[in-house]
Amino acid sequence: MSLQAKIMDEIKTAMKAKDTVALEALRAVKSELLLASTASGSKEDLKEDEEIKLLQRLVKTRKESARIFTEQNRPDLAEPELAQVAVIEKFLPAQLSQEEVEAVIAKIIAETGASGIASMGKVMGLASAQLGGTAEGKTISTIVKKLLS
Repeated sequence: MSLQAKIMDEIKTAMKAKDTVALEALRAVKSELLLASTASGSKEDLKEDEEIKLLQRLVKTRKESARIFTEQNRPDLAEPELAQVAVIEKFLPAQLSQEEVEAVIAKIIAETGASGIASMGKVMGLASAQLGGTAEGKTISTIVKKLLS
């Protein structure tokens, strides 16, 4: 079942349950999927990795918004954003733990013989390709910096 079909099923379920937060998040995902698929000009569905990147971007923007609202002492606005994050994350692959990501990056560094911050771009490219969808870019970047310095 495609992501778009899953989203439509979840929208129907959220409508029946009158879950406005989930409905808002799911409609945002549906909208982004539609925009992304029509932006390329083709009638084909998005590839799975493109869908994952799109979902990660939506999660990232909502987390950032929640962080800003929390800093401005507006928990009433931060809570719905975090609730939407939880709804969207259901469609993402399971996220790896910090230790698992660190192990994968250490293996990449050992295989490439990278040393020093100058090699960060090379390691980041390989790590992002290998861990795509299972770890956030910020987490990968932080671990790569830590291991290369």
